Amino acid sequence: MSEDIRLNKYLSDAGICSRRQADRYIEDGRVTVDGEVAGIGTKVTETSKVCFDNKPVKASHKTVIYAYNKPVGYVCTAKEADKDSIFNFVEFPYKVNYVGRLDKNSQGLLLLTNDGELANAIQKSRNNHEKEYIVRINKPVTEDFINGMSNGVPILDTVTKKCIVKKVGERGFKIILTQGLNRQIRRMCEYFGVRVVHLKRVRVMNVKLGDLKLGEYRELTPEEESSLRKSCGM
Repeated sequence: MSEDIRLNKYLSDAGICSRRQADRYIEDGRVTVDGEVAGIGTKVTETSKVCFDNKPVKASHKTVIYAYNKPVGYVCTAKEADKDSIFNFVEFPYKVNYVGRLDKNSQGLLLLTNDGELANAIQKSRNNHEKEYIVRINKPVTEDFINGMSNGVPILDTVTKKCIVKKVGERGFKIILTQGLNRQIRRMCEYFGVRVVHLKRVRVMNVKLGDLKLGEYRELTPEEESSLRKSCGM
């Protein structure tokens, strides 16, 4: 870092959060610079000692984006918050945060990055970024079920956006969502009286799970990263 930069960008570059969220943390007094509580607009240098919640923060000099195949039983939360946190099972080379959650009973593709702005852009619901899942339920998949899931389901005091749903086998289906409500697919299925037995995310935007083994991760290729950023308007 050759010149002063704004504190919110510093926190974003470190993978702590987006710039907007950083401003909230700063307003809440959770960020200090050289031992003093920081204010909005504070600038830092490469010699500044920045702490978030009393823990040192170092801006990364390299931006990374990982694709990780999350197993069932792991949770998307901070390492200190839960013994089953993904960060207790995988040691990533850089400090990264997950982009969108997968619940404990779900598996599959999870993106992680230290680029807070990119993470924020991917997760904004108004951007309608696609996420694809393969799901197995406890009852045969019917045409009425497929049509109902496709055309919007009333859950969580709203109606889900229309989506693409295709039958895969007797009790399975593929679904492509452009929103990320809490436990959305499970709640949608429950509305129709069926229970999810297995749920796997296989794609986020242009990034595919492919043959990545369960519990392993890889860095995105330059082509994947370029396409991902372009789709996010970056």
